[in-house]
Amino acid sequence: MEVLIAATAEEAAKFAAEAVLDGLRSRTEGNTVLGVATGSTPLGLYGELAKAVAGGEVDFGDTLAFALDEYVGLEGTHEQSYRQTLVRELCGVIGIREENLFTPNGFGDSEEQIRAQSAAYDAAIAAAGVDVQILGIGANGHIGFNEPGSSLRSRTRIKRLSSKTREDNARFFDGLDAVPTHSVTQGLGTILEARRVVMVATGSHKAAAVATALEGPLSSACPGSVLQLHPDAVVVLDEAAAAGLKNRDYYDDSAAGLQFGI
Repeated sequence: MEVLIAATAEEAAKFAAEAVLDGLRSRTEGNTVLGVATGSTPLGLYGELAKAVAGGEVDFGDTLAFALDEYVGLEGTHEQSYRQTLVRELCGVIGIREENLFTPNGFGDSEEQIRAQSAAYDAAIAAAGVDVQILGIGANGHIGFNEPGSSLRSRTRIKRLSSKTREDNARFFDGLDAVPTHSVTQGLGTILEARRVVMVATGSHKAAAVATALEGPLSSACPGSVLQLHPDAVVVLDEAAAAGLKNRDYYDDSAAGLQFGI
């Protein structure tokens, strides 16, 4: 695991974008495949990728993108669905074609139908092969919507959202009661199959979760700790999010030897 610590959130976005681009460059054949996340954390990263597009460094016109998660009960056309969020914040920013954006389908007539849709989505991810998976981390250690207690080998499935996660997302809805109670999320086992993962965390409210994920025990109590198992995980932090790390000196020394231009 490579841990990069930037002075500011803006600098962290630049570091993360270069880590993403480096992972995509290693694709030898076929379309590049990007795993994408919603939320405020990756917005700076997407902005930096847009600059790379404008500078002619990369073209995402043929890139396939697979979203981490989606709310159960919201159609893909709903304004607060993660599909529409990514159309606005990803496709419209870096130039991924909307038809190349794939999101879980949490809308159906029955639980059985949604479970079948989840399995099909998981199979599609496996068939495409994700080159780089972009991740954030919640204050309770969740990645995707894999809440504490999630199996470290889990696959794409229906997952109940914690009260904290729903409270954090209530600002996007008309109050807490309007926030869906369940999601379809890529599982931790699914996420680990990406060739590279790039996790970004900024702000002091993420410091405890980051320290537990990176330096605590491998445990379902902190789903983000599963990244300790990944052979090519890049974690990009600002100073505030890195405040709880004990091995800071080593991370700084190690980062100085990286080869992808940081």
